[in-house]
Amino acid sequence: MSTLVPARSDAPQPAGPGLGLLPRLGAEAFGSLFISVVALGVPLFSIPQTSPLPATLAAGLAVTAAMLAVGHVSGGHFNPIITLGHLVAGRIRAGHAAAYVLAQLVGAVISAVALFGVLRTLPAIQDSRTAFDTVAAGFGEHSIVQAPVAAVILLELLGSLILVAVFLGATTRGNAARAAAPVAVGLAFAGLLQLGQTIGNLPYNPARALASAFFSSGWAIEQVWVFVLTPLTGAAIAGLLFRSFSAVPTAAVALISDLEDDAEADETDTDDDAEAPAVVPSPAETPADAVPAPATPATSPTVNAARNSNEAQEFFDGKRS
Repeated sequence: MSTLVPARSDAPQPAGPGLGLLPRLGAEAFGSLFISVVALGVPLFSIPQTSPLPATLAAGLAVTAAMLAVGHVSGGHFNPIITLGHLVAGRIRAGHAAAYVLAQLVGAVISAVALFGVLRTLPAIQDSRTAFDTVAAGFGEHSIVQAPVAAVILLELLGSLILVAVFLGATTRGNAARAAAPVAVGLAFAGLLQLGQTIGNLPYNPARALASAFFSSGWAIEQVWVFVLTPLTGAAIAGLLFRSFSAVPTAAVALISDLEDDAEADETDTDDDAEAPAVVPSPAETPADAVPAPATPATSPTVNAARNSNEAQEFFDGKRS
């Protein structure tokens, strides 16, 4: 019996079957806006000493809520590194991936515009850009612990790789716990944000990094390249690893299926040979030259002489005419 070969986990998995690209882009923009508002707004308008909910946990919960709300429409990326990981893993087309990233950037910028507008209305805040500096990603003197660029790059690269790997693994079709993917991704995001907060407000999100840098002081724009290129590199590595790892089990299953088919065919041929009755040709079907000629008794001079003597005796006795 042949074994069914499962679909490749790195094959394109369209989200929201029956929906066009425009609804998916709307879902991506909304999810990115929602997450950026929480991830930037909670630390921006809260006092850490009195805040009942850490900003990192709030951002992780926002990711979970956004994936549960509109993830079924677009796949719930809401982050350019997640989209790039899907592209490299072969789970989204290049054109759709570019449109997704643009929608995510638009959503993040809109959230930053809204938060910046709120800051401008607060009389206690004299400089809105300086206030935005507290949530912008940075390194060196703009890091709480004065982290050098090498440390920031290493941590941003590792964190982005882990986040994309968790997303791809949690949402793959072969995962029995796929329904819990929003929770897994949200918790992973919260943990990584907590790790990178002291180092330099590491966002693991190029769209959020750009949005916050647009409304911060000039140093944020100068350093934003680290928080755009590094996470994209980590996402590409995660996508390549996921694609290579997922190809091995599929090839193995296909090989097993082929071997089982060959074994089944051999077994069927053996059974047919064992059960087939022996065919004996009938006289009508047997060629004339294949029928053995009747045996001719061997002759010798003595036998011929005896035969002639008997025939002569019978003739003289009157038995033969």
